[in-house]
Parts: sequence; C-alpha cells; structure tokens
Amino acid sequence: MTNVETIVRMLEQAGVRWVFGIPSGPVLPLIEALGRSPVEFVLTASETSAGFMATTVGQLTGVPGVCAATVGPGATNLTTGVGCAWLDCAPVLAFTCNVSSPWLERRIQMRIDHNALFRPLTKATFGLGVDDVADRMAEAVTLATAEPPGPVHLDLPEDVGVAVSVGEAPARAPASALADVAGEARAALAEALSRARRPLVITGLTFTRCAATDSLLRFIERHHVPFVATLHAKGFLPESHPNWAGVIGRARRTDVQRMLDRADLIIAVGYDPIEINYEEWVGETPVFHVSTMPAEPDPRVRFAFNRGGDLDQALRRWEDLPPAANDWTPEEWEAHRSGLDRELRPRGSGFAAHHVLDTLRAALPADGILAYDVGAHTHQIATQWRTDVPRTLLATNGWSSMGFGMPAAYAAKMVHPDRAVVGVVGDGCFQMTAGELAVARRRNLAVPIIVLNDGWLGLMKVKQERREFPLSGVELGTRADTPPHYFGVPCRSAENLQQLEAAIQWGLHLDGPSVIEAFIDVEPYSTTVFD
Repeated sequence: MTNVETIVRMLEQAGVRWVFGIPSGPVLPLIEALGRSPVEFVLTASETSAGFMATTVGQLTGVPGVCAATVGPGATNLTTGVGCAWLDCAPVLAFTCNVSSPWLERRIQMRIDHNALFRPLTKATFGLGVDDVADRMAEAVTLATAEPPGPVHLDLPEDVGVAVSVGEAPARAPASALADVAGEARAALAEALSRARRPLVITGLTFTRCAATDSLLRFIERHHVPFVATLHAKGFLPESHPNWAGVIGRARRTDVQRMLDRADLIIAVGYDPIEINYEEWVGETPVFHVSTMPAEPDPRVRFAFNRGGDLDQALRRWEDLPPAANDWTPEEWEAHRSGLDRELRPRGSGFAAHHVLDTLRAALPADGILAYDVGAHTHQIATQWRTDVPRTLLATNGWSSMGFGMPAAYAAKMVHPDRAVVGVVGDGCFQMTAGELAVARRRNLAVPIIVLNDGWLGLMKVKQERREFPLSGVELGTRADTPPHYFGVPCRSAENLQQLEAAIQWGLHLDGPSVIEAFIDVEPYSTTVFD
C-alpha cells in the first residue's frame, strides 16, 4: 500500500465522503487513489471554494471536511477557505501536495513554505514524511475534531505520496475530556440570579456544538428570561419562542442593544467573542460566561463568572435551579419584537432585500437550508430571517469572507440531498464565485442561487456614507439584462414581488441548479444595516 492509499483508507475510516479541490501534477497520485475509493474527489472552480465547501461539510456533519490543492498558488488560494474553518471553528483537513522531498528547501518554480503559510490559520501544520503518514493522519483527525474544532494542514510531497507505507494505520485516539465545571457554574449562577432583576441569556458559536440545547431552553422558560443570539447561533434556540429578542450586532442593532442595555446580568452560554467582542456591547453589565473555553479577560468587561469546560454537563445542572423572580414582562418583549420587525422593513422603499427574504421564507420549508454570503444582506438576513431548526442558516461570521455563500449552498445540498437548499448572495459575491455554477451543473445540484443585484457593494456604500466619505470604488455598474444561462445553468430575473414569487417556485421545482437575479433597491440598507 502506498502512502496516498493509506491516506484515503484513513479518510474512509473517519467517515469522509468528499475531497474538494483542483488537480495538478503533485495532486494526481492522491486523486488516483481516491478513484478506487468511495471517497469522491470533487472538482471546484477555485481552491478557495474548495476550502469553503470543506468548512461547510465539517460544520454540518462533525466529520472533517477535506480539501486539497497543489503547490504554491494552489496553496495560497486554499488559505482563504481554510481561514474560514479556523475562525468559524469547523473540523477540516487541508492537504497541499508539494514538490518532491529533495526540492523542499530549494527556490524553485511555484514552491513556497506551505507550513509557514498555514501555521497562523490552523490548529497544526504537518509536513508528511515517508515513514510517518499514518501517525500524522490519525493525529490530524483527532485534533481537527477536538474542541474547539478547526482545520489541520498536511503537506504531502509527491515522492512521499507514492512511497510504500510503513506500518499499520493506528487507531484514532479519543479526544481529551473537557473539565467538569458544572457544580461551580451552578452555584455561581444561583448567586448571580439572586441579585439580578433583569437577567438575559445570549448564545453564540460554541453553543452550536452543544447537545444540551433543550436544557437551556427549559432554564429560560423556568426563570422567565429573554434570550438573544449571535449570527451563528440562530435556530439552536427557537426564534418563534416568545422569549426570543433578536440577534446582536446586525440589522437594527440599536433596537436589540436597547434591550441588552436594560439587562443587569448577561448569561453568556457557548459565546465565542470571535463573532463580536464583549467590550463592543456589554458596557458595565456583569457577564456570566460559561463555554468550552474561558473568554479572554479585558479590563472593560466585568465577569461575574468566566470558565471553560464541559458545556453540556453545566447546562444539565441548571434545569432544576429554583426560579428567581425578575422584573421582565412578556408585554415588553412583544413590543420590542414588533418594533424590530417594523423597522426592518422601511416604508416607502422600492423592491428591497426585505421583500426578497419574506417571500423566500414563506416558500422554503421549516427545515430548508439558506446559505448566504457577506455584505449588507448579511445583516438583514441575520436579524430578519427566523428559524427554529439548527444548522439551517449557513454563513461565515468569524472569518467573514466574501465568496462563501455559493460553495456553502452546494456543499449543504451534497450533505442533505433530500432537503431544500437556497443560496442568497450579493452581486459582488456572485462575481467572485460565478464559476462554481459549473460545479452545480456537473453534479446536478438542485439549488437556486438568488443574486441580490443592487448595483453596489452595499455594505461598503453604507460605511462610506456613515463616515461622510465620497462614494468611491463601491459601484458595480449599471444593470445589464439577465442572460438565459450561466455555464448551462438557467437564469431568471425579478423586478417585483410577483416575478420573484414565480421565480422562486420555478427554481425550487427544477431538478438542477438555477440563478434568480433580483433587481433590488440599495437605499433601505442605509436605515437597517447599522441603525
């Protein structure tokens, strides 16, 4: 057995189904070995998209997503996708296929130091040798899936890949147990609640890896407290619940902030400040932080509790805490939600993003998946879109790279072929990743991509306006007619609600990919994104 065959066998054992990437000479031995395996090599239009698709698979399944690139420019392209896995905490194995070992230290065509390149973006970076491939693979799989999950980079020289393997593949090592902080957290929370009159719960990225979500919901109901979430935590507590109070740091953030400012205790559960730092929004309110990792201390943040450990154990110990009275009323929560919904939909605007989202939400089943990109629409979707189902809203927040939405939508459809999946991207994002339509066409992925075409890089336009800068470098150009197809993928345009409704139904009922170009008004973003 060669080393590439050992790698493929160990990917099979880990539950991997796909390797995303682009071929080249050094990658061919790995692709050839995959061809004799149930693990499938998936050709993407760019290595960046391969990293985004691997990230999405890792997030949705808990099994490492896998991506591969060639030496030099292939590796540099891959880093953007791998960075998403790093800051959004997804288990990923990222392979770079390198020149042969005798050339690794020479200044030759295409070669750069891959390990130095990936070191700031990964949990670990390994240069594979002839006699350590199996051991390194086992270590990489364990490390990628250990809390907090993230990417591990493996650099495979071409001669190492085709060499005969040394020894047997070791068994996968169990992940280290997290510290038990349940008793300490329960006692500290009981004391904090006894002093608080307006406690409020916030959930974040780490909560999305928690199995005890129902325990937290029962605590919320028993103690009669409102809850908010970050972008990543949407749907892990039901947003139709009467205690739901919004999403922090996104559209109409000032409305949500007013609710936060009324709290006298923030109970942060699985909160990862990578999404938004505490000091940006908590003010003087004390913070009770419990997650798998403690939060980094900051003199501007008053921590009533700050511990990392087994989050599930901690939450299960909260369920029978005696309820403490507080001053919140359901009426003020309802008034807050009603006002928030109203302000998200400015009156007098033309055909706008909020119209598109309401129409799509009505058409998509409760377990339908929406993947979306980075831009002004990110803010609107995060606050306006409501879901009660975990992992049905896919975005990047820690990394926040444009170009995520389309690859994520296609990867989600591969993971969940029987569920409705839709991608929503801005026109700038679409220009970056339109080539991935060819991937959807080859695989016949029935995913409509809705392009919000407002003619601008809308988020940058709003930021320039807020700073009173002249508009520069943010206009994408005048409107052009929608073509009949891109790469063989059929397209339709919509300029109003009636046309949009018809186009969405058309896209959802096709047996393959589609593009819906919605020509919307950019101006409503000016009153929703940062207000």
